[in-house]
Amino acid sequence: MMGWLIGLVVAACIIALAITYRVLKVEEKKQKEYKKEGAGFGDELERSHEYEEKSLKSNLPNLSWIYIVAAVIIIIAFVIYLF
Repeated sequence: MMGWLIGLVVAACIIALAITYRVLKVEEKKQKEYKKEGAGFGDELERSHEYEEKSLKSNLPNLSWIYIVAAVIIIIAFVIYLF
């Protein structure tokens, strides 16, 4: 029983980490594309403002749900362990 709970918690953490890594790689890819374009300061500033708006609407909710689900799984495993 204990091994199953530990496995569940570890799996939840690994999945959350993998999805977070995927989001990071997508953002890194965008940054590399911007560097290849060789945009000026004004373009970079505009992209920065655009990113801040889009990030709050897309990345933040995605990452929040990832960690909420992981936390719920860990809490459920802890409750099962207690009883």
